[in-house]
Amino acid sequence: MAWTWRYEDGTGKPVEQPTETFTSQADAESWLGQTWRQLATAGVVTATLVEDDRVEYRMSLLPAGE
Repeated sequence: MAWTWRYEDGTGKPVEQPTETFTSQADAESWLGQTWRQLATAGVVTATLVEDDRVEYRMSLLPAGE
């Protein structure tokens, strides 16, 4: 199993970022927890966690209320 993140801007278009691959969901989530601010600064609004080709979930990187 390989876990990766996909990124989108506010219009839903993909945002190209370096691709990181993780061996577990926990590792992927920990990495995002450490880097979400940099991703948001680069224009990422939504991050989608993918296991192989299956979408696990999508989440917003915007602060609450935005």
